[in-house]
Amino acid sequence: MTTTREPVGSHSGAPAGSVESSDPAADRPIRVAVVFGGQSSEHEISCLSAASVMSVLDPARYEVVPVGIDRNGTWSLQPAAPAALAAAGGRLPEVDPAGEEVLPVRSATAPTAVLSAVDVVFPVLHGPFGEDGTIQGLLELAGVPYVGSGVLASAAAMNKVHCKALLRAHGIAVAPWVAVHRRQWLADPVEVAERAAGLGWPLFVKPARAGSSVGISKVRDVHELAAAVDEALAHDPLILLEAAVQGGREIEVGVLSGSDGTAQASVPAEIVVRGGHEFYDYRAKYLDDAADLIVPAELPADVTHHVRGLACTVFDVLGCEGLARVDFFVLPDGTAIVNEVNTMPGFTSISLFPQMWQASGVSYSMLVDHLVQDALRRGTGLR
Repeated sequence: MTTTREPVGSHSGAPAGSVESSDPAADRPIRVAVVFGGQSSEHEISCLSAASVMSVLDPARYEVVPVGIDRNGTWSLQPAAPAALAAAGGRLPEVDPAGEEVLPVRSATAPTAVLSAVDVVFPVLHGPFGEDGTIQGLLELAGVPYVGSGVLASAAAMNKVHCKALLRAHGIAVAPWVAVHRRQWLADPVEVAERAAGLGWPLFVKPARAGSSVGISKVRDVHELAAAVDEALAHDPLILLEAAVQGGREIEVGVLSGSDGTAQASVPAEIVVRGGHEFYDYRAKYLDDAADLIVPAELPADVTHHVRGLACTVFDVLGCEGLARVDFFVLPDGTAIVNEVNTMPGFTSISLFPQMWQASGVSYSMLVDHLVQDALRRGTGLR
């Protein structure tokens, strides 16, 4: 992979040159299981991402094995045609539960179960039970290489409470927050409200382990708190109350592991929400087309340098591998506050992560190929 972008600091820059082929079998195509769907609220987005990934895997080099996980957690083989996962009639795609059921691991009754028959897995799963270290642990136990971060980094990034604590411990700025478990809310909602007031108004209430802005509410005063907490608790028994970052621009940076494992950053992008949306919520992202994605972001050179370097630092602090998208709020004085980290960001060809790398000189097909080869290079086990 090549780019004309200049490196930014010791960490940043465009991705390293082409990864030498790690083909496990030179006499046949590499078998890639693209795993998608899942039990999280981001099921449909995962299906869209998987369709895009499958559409650019070169059939001369890769044999795609499409594996869907339905909302009940059942694994099944799915149609190989990406068109089967296209949005149609205003409806987003879902995993077809009628597919041939497969077991995710070897067993006495299924000696050629799906994971034992592939060379590498591309888990295009967003949210809990996919992006949170669960499937990563399964793949480690099965000894099958996979795209993306390992167990700890995936779990830490997915849990916004622990992610913030880790970053703050390393001196990285994050917005002030309060963690609340359902049992605390049920036991003493008045005490929770007092802690919320200490953050100031407005604030945001978020599920700790969800993505795509699912279950997030902006709360202007204490009278709106209970409804927002109930909405977040519908998605996760652990939630966080987070102080609003006033006047911050939403800036995002893509990070990849280079051929030597070093974190490298894309050009930044900016999200500008319009159409009456107060923040980049689920509706603005996927239903109302209410956001402008500006790639590259129009930032002063020193701020661009700073956020790219900081994105790589965040990647390293969490122990990420493969890829991640680091989201910031950038204040007028150039201060960058980390909002969250996604270890498997939206991955359609028009999603922000691929767009940032496209603007950095890496096409979508090159990006997918790089990630598969990177997974084969890393393998499994302690590293």
